[in-house]
Amino acid sequence: MNQQNERDQGTRRRQVRLATFNVLHGRPLPNGRPLSPAANPAEGPLVRAVLSLDADVLALQELDRLQERSGGIDQASVAADAGGLKQWRYASAFHARSTADRGWVLDPVEPGLRVYGPQDAGSATDVPSHGIALLSRFPVREWRARRLAPAPLGMPLRMAGRPGLTLVRDQPRAALAAVLEGPGGPFTAVAVHLSFVPGWNVGQLLAVRDWIADLPSPHVLLGDFNLAGAVPRAVLNAPGKTRVPPSPRSWFDLARVPTYPAHRPVVQFDHVLATGVGVAAASGARTPSTGISDHRPLVLELTL
Repeated sequence: MNQQNERDQGTRRRQVRLATFNVLHGRPLPNGRPLSPAANPAEGPLVRAVLSLDADVLALQELDRLQERSGGIDQASVAADAGGLKQWRYASAFHARSTADRGWVLDPVEPGLRVYGPQDAGSATDVPSHGIALLSRFPVREWRARRLAPAPLGMPLRMAGRPGLTLVRDQPRAALAAVLEGPGGPFTAVAVHLSFVPGWNVGQLLAVRDWIADLPSPHVLLGDFNLAGAVPRAVLNAPGKTRVPPSPRSWFDLARVPTYPAHRPVVQFDHVLATGVGVAAASGARTPSTGISDHRPLVLELTL
């Protein structure tokens, strides 16, 4: 690249605000205290949270679509409208109704993974579902989605709004990738929500890494990994199945800051990692309080 092209490339590059947030279907949890599901407004708290992030690229986990508990709305569409993020997709991890007495009641006909977009907003005839979304201010060249199978065993977990431990069965998960036209050229953003079962989530993370290997670099991976601290980076830098494995230490944590539980964060489950950029390209990492969810969002600036 000649000097003029280098100057032009540098001029086009700018800071992009990235954010990831496990929103717990927009449920308010003030001070971490249990709150009755009946007290959960349909969309106001989620809208205010998304507006406060002002992200250019936003990954959201634990979103409802057409669930009674969250007012029967399409939360991905509501979040996209609130943030002015016109390029978006929602990937259902599974189609089911959330019930107070029986938990998730799976739909026997609808497939687990289905991708919805702006053309599907406002539909009142679809089956309720739960999943993730990726929203962007930038044009999208390509979308890609993948189902991640659930672990065969459940685990006792602390559940928001419930005392003690609850035995929870794992559910299918999803990964959603987009090739974006960034200010300095194309890059790939990937939203994930991995299993809470130790070891199983490691396998899912490796599968996602290899699944996006052919997409344009830089790669930015955002989501709730259910893996703490430096573990995701170590996993991503392990040898893979792709023909051209990543070089040692090619993936970087763009932020190391606790995100869980929201009222008093002590552990980082929510991550933004990248390859194809230097760690110095990231700045301004923060985990603002939003009033919803048992997680805090992770927000940062990345020069692309």
